[in-house]
Amino acid sequence: MTPEEPLNFRAAHTPLPRRLLLKYRLLRHLPHFTQVTENMAAFSRIRASSLFSVFAGLFLLCGWTLAEAGSPIPSPPSVDAGSYVLMDYRTGRTLAEKDADRELDPASITKVMTAYVVFDALADGTISLEDQVTVSERAWRMAGSRMFIEVGRQVAVEDLLQGMIIQSGNDASVALAEHVAGSEEAFVDLMNQYADRLGLDSTRYQNATGMPVEDHYTTARDIAVLARALVEDFPEYYHWYSERHFTYNGIRQDNRNLLLWRDDSVDGIKTGHTSSAGYCLLTSAKRDDMRLISVVMDSSDERSRADASQSLLNYGFRFFETHRLYETDETLSEERLWGGEIDKLRVGLKEDLYVTVPRGQYRELEPVMNLPEQLEAPIQAGDELGTVKVSLNGEVLAEAPLYALEDGPRGALWKRLVDRVRLFFQ
Repeated sequence: MTPEEPLNFRAAHTPLPRRLLLKYRLLRHLPHFTQVTENMAAFSRIRASSLFSVFAGLFLLCGWTLAEAGSPIPSPPSVDAGSYVLMDYRTGRTLAEKDADRELDPASITKVMTAYVVFDALADGTISLEDQVTVSERAWRMAGSRMFIEVGRQVAVEDLLQGMIIQSGNDASVALAEHVAGSEEAFVDLMNQYADRLGLDSTRYQNATGMPVEDHYTTARDIAVLARALVEDFPEYYHWYSERHFTYNGIRQDNRNLLLWRDDSVDGIKTGHTSSAGYCLLTSAKRDDMRLISVVMDSSDERSRADASQSLLNYGFRFFETHRLYETDETLSEERLWGGEIDKLRVGLKEDLYVTVPRGQYRELEPVMNLPEQLEAPIQAGDELGTVKVSLNGEVLAEAPLYALEDGPRGALWKRLVDRVRLFFQ
C-alpha cells in the first residue's frame, strides 16, 4: 500500500508508513502463505498434469485473497432501547448508534460523574480513602437505592465509594458530595464544571444521585465519553465497577449489572433505573486488546437492558478491530534539517495513535504525513511540525500532530551558509 501524495509532502516521506504497514501485513498473512504452500505441496503429489497443478495453485491463491478482502459490515442489531451508542474506548469511534444525542434522564448513571469528581479529589490529595465522613441526616434520609449508612455514624470514604458504585447507594452519594464540597448543591456545581471540561455539551446535572428532577439530563454519547475518561484517568479505582457484591453494616447487596455474571469480558460499569428514565446500562468490556463501551437507555426492563448491551458488544467485537499504528516517541520519519547542527531531525508522536476499522480492512489503510517543504533550525524537541492522517476509502479515521522528537539547534555560520547555497540550487 502506498500513501497518497499530500500537498507540501515530498515522495521521500512515504516509505516509512508503507514499511510499517507492509511489515504488519506480511506478519498477518504468514499463516495464509504457509497454508497455501502446504496445499500446493499436496497437489504436486497428485498424479495429474502439471497444468492442473498450476490452475489449482492459482485457485487457492485467489481464495486466500478473497477471504482477506473483508466481508461487508451488517447493520447493528435491533435492541430494546430508546437510545444507544457503541463506542471504541481507544479511538472514540462510534460503531453503532440510535438517537445517541437525544437528551434523556440518566437515572443512577449520574453516579459515574459523582465518582469521577470524587476520584479527582483523591488524586489531588483534597481527600483520602481513609477519611471518616460523618453521615448527615440529609444523606441518611435519601430514598431509593441505599447502602444503609446511619445518621451521625462515621464511614470511610472507601466504603462510601463502594456503596455508591456497587450498591448504587443514594445515601452514599450524598455523603460523598457533602464531604468533597460541603454541600450537595456545591458538589453539583463541580459536576457541571467537569462536564464542560470533558466536552459533555448535552449534559446538565441537578443532583449527585440521579433522582428524577427537572433539567437533569444527558445523552448516550456523553455518557460514553465520560466512561472513556473515567477508565483512562482513574484505572486504580475502576476495578470497583467489576465487583459483584458489597457488604456493609451486615447487609450484602449485589451489583445490578447482570452482564458481570454472564460475560467474563465485562468489567463494569453502572446501571440506572427510574420510572421516567426506564432501565439504563453503561457497560465496558475488554476482549484481547480491544475495549468497547456501550450505553443503553430507556429499555423496558432489567433483562432487556442487559440483552441489548450484550448484543451491541458482540456486534462490535465481531465486526471491528482496533490497532495501535504508531507508538509514543516512535520515529516516523527523519527529516532534513537546514541550517542545523544535525542534518536529520527525528519526527514522531507524543501519544500512541490507534485506529478502529472493520475486520479484514487493516491493509486498506492509507497513512499520510503532512510536513513543510523545508525544516529550518532552530527547532526544539516538542515543537509541532505537521500532522499524520490515516484514511480508509477516503474517510479520515485518525489524525494526530507530528512533533520534533529531539532538539535541532542552529548550526555554525559555515554550516548555515552551505545549506543556504544548497537550498538555492535545490
